[in-house]
Amino acid sequence: MDYDPGLPPRDHGDSNDPNPSFDHGPVAAEIEGSSNAEANHQRGRNGRAPSDLCSGGEIETEEEEEEEEGFRSPGNSGYYGEGEISAALARIEEVDDGRNSAEIWARWKHHSNEDDASASWRKRKKHFFILSHSGKPIYSRYGDEHKLAGFSATLHAIISVVEISGDHVKLIRAGNHQVVFLVKGPIYLVCISCTKEPCEELMGQLELIYDQMLLILTESIDRCFEKNPNYDMTPLLAGTDLVFSSLVHAFSWNPSIFLHAYTCLPLPYATRQAASAILQDVADSGILFAVLMCKHKVISLVGAQDASLHPDDMLLLANFILSSESFRTTETFSPICLPRYNPMAFLYAYIHFFDVSVDTYLTLLTTSSEAFYHLKDCRIRIENVLSKSKVLIEIQRSILEGGLFVEDLPFGVSLQSGGVDAKMSESLSSFMGLGVPGGLWHFIYKSIYLDQYVSSEFSPPVSNSNQQKRLLRAYQRLYASMHDIGNSSHKTQFRRDNDYVLLCWITPDFELYAAFDPLADKVLAVDICNKVCQWVRDLENEIFFLGASPFSW
Repeated sequence: MDYDPGLPPRDHGDSNDPNPSFDHGPVAAEIEGSSNAEANHQRGRNGRAPSDLCSGGEIETEEEEEEEEGFRSPGNSGYYGEGEISAALARIEEVDDGRNSAEIWARWKHHSNEDDASASWRKRKKHFFILSHSGKPIYSRYGDEHKLAGFSATLHAIISVVEISGDHVKLIRAGNHQVVFLVKGPIYLVCISCTKEPCEELMGQLELIYDQMLLILTESIDRCFEKNPNYDMTPLLAGTDLVFSSLVHAFSWNPSIFLHAYTCLPLPYATRQAASAILQDVADSGILFAVLMCKHKVISLVGAQDASLHPDDMLLLANFILSSESFRTTETFSPICLPRYNPMAFLYAYIHFFDVSVDTYLTLLTTSSEAFYHLKDCRIRIENVLSKSKVLIEIQRSILEGGLFVEDLPFGVSLQSGGVDAKMSESLSSFMGLGVPGGLWHFIYKSIYLDQYVSSEFSPPVSNSNQQKRLLRAYQRLYASMHDIGNSSHKTQFRRDNDYVLLCWITPDFELYAAFDPLADKVLAVDICNKVCQWVRDLENEIFFLGASPFSW
């Protein structure tokens, strides 16, 4: 399939500034989505306004936002089942085991010694907050949310003032910062960011945080707030702080977040078929979904007739499982909610890790709270088949080998026959010296029909974590630009800045996002994108799960 952008090169100066400086003095805030709100309602009771994050007595800088690696997990899951949820909510105020809930959470909290008066807390480039409609803090990415009660009250005051005027606040711009609000009934979610991510993407991240909460509690939590507006959610969410923090961490590293698609572990076609066959066999015995995964990558997925598992639900389910150490050590039967499948109902998840060393695990989902022993028998059957067919060995091999590398792109002399002239051939030779075909550094390919994507492994020159995060955020901005309602007629985009050339190509069948050397030629980049698409199609049996039902969300 040949491709001609038909668009002139467009230069966009959208590279991330690693050393943002914040203006002194008052910040003029622009409130979007609130026509009658006054900008001077910035300060609440006993707290700092959001503008205090970007103004003060000194200029604050930070090379790159610190990302947490290797989250420790609580030793228990701490979730209530469907039959217990109503009773638990009713007696929530009576729960008192002699321990302060703030002290329990602090054991798992990173930077728990920080509060809004800490210089280190104010330097963080991206904050997330969850609070109740009474202003009570529920979660904060950095610091101890209980020490941030005053700041939470400020955020609550901003939301309340705008609501009193008959409107809803969605966005405040204050200098380099964006303050994004999402109101979900009695739950308020706020993101304060200076990472230059599009507002729409930040709003989508808040939606995912809320959905992660629903996965644990379902929308029945609304009924509890209706009965008792001051009720404390902390006991219900005990031990889940790491679940939210792990999800927030994924916002910077997982393309599934903005693509709304999942990725598969590369496997030989016969191996994946063997895994799918046994999953289908047990699914026919009354299981709603059977999912075999390795970390966040799908190996095989089977659903009951007319049942589809949304990629966002898979993302949240995997995050929930991988964030708890208890799931790795014991077989677990846990009530969960899939927000995209049914936000009001609990399902029951049987979770078992086959190989903790590479995080290979099986999840069986059912509507029956009495199905534990049946699901355990199904798991034993599945494990026996996977062992005999050497599927587990192939999974380990795939993990060791890694995914696709741009250096392996079939190249040869095919570009010459593709119409690349002598001048381009000379340019090609110079790029080949970098060990990357034609200056290609990285790519992401999404199959629209399958709602799956594949991305190349990071390799030099995109080698360190800061460069990788910067590239993924550039993809994120490119995705938001291409999917903007006012830009729906544009199917291609070519961007060049000091860091790289970005090329995006959208068709009814797929989306391609590719990063090249900043000196890459447009014609050569287009030709390489065609090669990438052909390469992906040649490997689709190994890199995609072709038995998946298409989604139409």
